[in-house]
Formats: sequence, structure tokens, C-alpha cells
Amino acid sequence: MTTAPHRRWAFWVAFAAATVIIAGIVSYFASSSPDGLDSATLKGCEVVEVDGAEELTGSCIAQNAKEHAMSASPLADYAVEGNKATSGIAGIIGVLVTVAVAGGAFWLIARTNKPAKVKPTTTTGQ
Repeated sequence: MTTAPHRRWAFWVAFAAATVIIAGIVSYFASSSPDGLDSATLKGCEVVEVDGAEELTGSCIAQNAKEHAMSASPLADYAVEGNKATSGIAGIIGVLVTVAVAGGAFWLIARTNKPAKVKPTTTTGQ
């Protein structure tokens, strides 16, 4: 007979395995092509290489883009320290951090929303 706590743990183990598989393996198959937003901001421009760096020519929204404040962070560009071969590891780290933060927030919310325990009153036989 399967108990409720056992089934709950089985669910969480399966959930963890699925997230690690998706983040760690499937992320290697993600497209490196620009998404819709990137494509839209590049309309009217051409990307050219000048002295080993990419530059935009023409007139487009992307010419006003600046480097993101977190671009030098260890997990920038969906890789560990910029190494594209580590995108799966970066994905796993991202999932773990997201689950930890969300789980902690949900745990705190659940603790604060518990109803107060009511002391049972005894009645006298009058």
C-alpha cells in the first residue's frame, strides 16, 4: 500500500529528474538564431564584422542597445563563464535557483496563511 507521503516524495523525485533532463540535455538543442524580438530590432540594419567585432550598419532599433548590467555575470548568455559547451550546466543551475527561490517563497506564504489554532472550550453541565 502506498502512503501519501511516499507518493508525494515520488512526485518530487520525478519532477526533479524531469527538470534536470529538460534543463541539462534539451537546452543543448536550443536555437542560437535570433528570436522574434531580436529579428524585429535588427530590421533595417546589417551585421558586419570589423576588426573581429560585430557592428551594425544602417538604421535600426538595435543600434541603441546597450550591454545588460548582468552581462559579466557567471551565467550570462546561458553558459557558465561564457563557455557555450556548458549551456546544460547553466540550465540546471538556473532551474535549481528558480525552484529554490519559488519553493522558499511558497513555503513562507503557506506558513503565514495557516489559520490560528482555536483552543477547544469545555462546557459545564449546567
